[in-house]
Amino acid sequence: MKNFASVAALLLLLCFPVAFSGHDYGQALSKSLLFFEAQRSGVLPRNQRVTWRSHSGLNDGKSSGVNLVGGYYDAGDNVKFGLPMAFTVTMMAWSVIEYGNQLAANGELGHSIDAIKWGTDYFIKAHPEPNVLYGEVGDGNTDHYCWQRPEEMTTDRKAYRIDPSNPGSDLAGETAAAMAAASIVFRRSNPAYSRLLLTHAYQLFDFADKYRGKYDSSITVASKYYGSVSGYNDELLWAAAWLYQASNNQFYLDYLGRNGDSMGGTGWSMTEFGWDVKYAGVQTLVAKFLMQGKAGRHTAVFQKFQQKADFFMCSLLGKGSRNIQKTPGGLIFRQRWNNMQFVTSASFLTTVYSDYLTSSRSYLRCSAGNVAPSQLLSFAKSQVDYILGDNPRATSYMVGYGNNFPQRVHHRGSSIVSYKVDRSFVTCRGGYATWFSRKGSDPNLLTGAIVGGPDAYDNFADRRDNYEQTEPATYNNAPLLGVLARLSSGHSGYSQLLPGLLVPAPVVVRRPMPIRKPRVTSPVRASGPVAIVQKMTGSWVSKGRTYYRYSTTVTNKSPRALKSLNLSIKNLYGPIWGLSRSVNSFGLPSWMHSLQSGKSLEFVYIHSTTPANVAVSSYTLA
Repeated sequence: MKNFASVAALLLLLCFPVAFSGHDYGQALSKSLLFFEAQRSGVLPRNQRVTWRSHSGLNDGKSSGVNLVGGYYDAGDNVKFGLPMAFTVTMMAWSVIEYGNQLAANGELGHSIDAIKWGTDYFIKAHPEPNVLYGEVGDGNTDHYCWQRPEEMTTDRKAYRIDPSNPGSDLAGETAAAMAAASIVFRRSNPAYSRLLLTHAYQLFDFADKYRGKYDSSITVASKYYGSVSGYNDELLWAAAWLYQASNNQFYLDYLGRNGDSMGGTGWSMTEFGWDVKYAGVQTLVAKFLMQGKAGRHTAVFQKFQQKADFFMCSLLGKGSRNIQKTPGGLIFRQRWNNMQFVTSASFLTTVYSDYLTSSRSYLRCSAGNVAPSQLLSFAKSQVDYILGDNPRATSYMVGYGNNFPQRVHHRGSSIVSYKVDRSFVTCRGGYATWFSRKGSDPNLLTGAIVGGPDAYDNFADRRDNYEQTEPATYNNAPLLGVLARLSSGHSGYSQLLPGLLVPAPVVVRRPMPIRKPRVTSPVRASGPVAIVQKMTGSWVSKGRTYYRYSTTVTNKSPRALKSLNLSIKNLYGPIWGLSRSVNSFGLPSWMHSLQSGKSLEFVYIHSTTPANVAVSSYTLA
């Protein structure tokens, strides 16, 4: 029987990639965004879709004389931890920056932007002065003693802050990165808000760099839960990279070049990336700058950054000199407690790096030899497929996706009857006796949550007290947004040197250049059922020349879908993105197979003169 069981297990491992296929990445994307709405703190908006939640934390910050209402609860508890929250927002913003078109094609760009803004609105409140940042509301010790719904929690809601006397360069640096990355997201849709975020990012970076120290030495109650093991050098480099991408300010590129060696950016060979350790993320971003030809006099240093990025990617593929452990079912494994956070973040980096390499016509250099970029995307797909159910247990580790997913999640809000259904007060310890210890399924479905996941041998126990495996976290889901959006558009190569990469961004010194208020230009001529409207959405001065950003919307007015569309664009003198290009014309982007009736697509271009002449050359209706 023992030999038979071994053979059966082997056959299962060999067969499950074939037996489970055809995941609906678009559906998984939609569900994953719902999880962020379940984690909201503060006054919930009218368009709140997770209806079993209600307002909570309405007095946060009051005892400290500051309004800290809002933000996100990090995981299954009711504490607002600033460091993982900021990392969550940074990764959501990065997902939108890279894969905004794919998110829009899935109808989820608006929800993604809303999720980002829920975090950045809170960070604005938490940063009331240039050198003051509130980094936590509540504390894990008192919170974990109780099992209560966030709507009626009785635990301590003390607010904790960093300042020049109590520094926290890692916390301030990560929050600067989040604000800078988010400023890119809002650059076109809300220029004033984008500039506000960038101003906060500048101040936070200066604060982090001038008053150096680990935040958990100042906010000591955080050390047990989100201790900064890696220190703050990685966050300083990470923030500088994001500020450069957001501002195109040479100061931040020089910062990376000057400090890459001394701060570990070129020295650390990483096998993990997450809310604490940012080096692999920095190395990936700087490698992108190098591929763009932006390194200049820092080329030699940036090449060392890229070598470390290659090391990380190779270790994930099992082709490096020190490879990452995997479970028998193929999931990368870093630690017992919430291993899935490393899976999703690594999958995101391999996805964008695959696209960076593809678009720059490069390959991955591993100790085992050169590797095609497509293997990185295939790796990311394998990890996502495992999460969604292609694993030895045939278990989906995304709540609400598939037929077999965790039913007893380690999460206070989902495990207790909704406050809207039963307002009977749940006491601090009574919640443990009545709700935590229940063997039944959660009364509220925590749709889209990515739980901690299986152990090193693919084993998983669906128990509420098994917090290492059944507790979800916002930073598990955030990197997955971009990966799911990318996979939903197909698995072939995709050019990723797009917005902010080949496009000249506003050049700033220490504050953003003013952007003109968007104005709509005259509609360009329509052809049959296709309507085209252009508008100028921004402008800036670079090296004495004024650049204009134009957004063009193409709408299908026909009752039938457009199967193909060819556009003629004349008098174009700058980069363009959002369309596929042939020899003499432009067409639907490669990930869009048709334009449905009543739907629109948007493409953007930049040059230093009046709008280009856009016209329809031909089209085919379904």
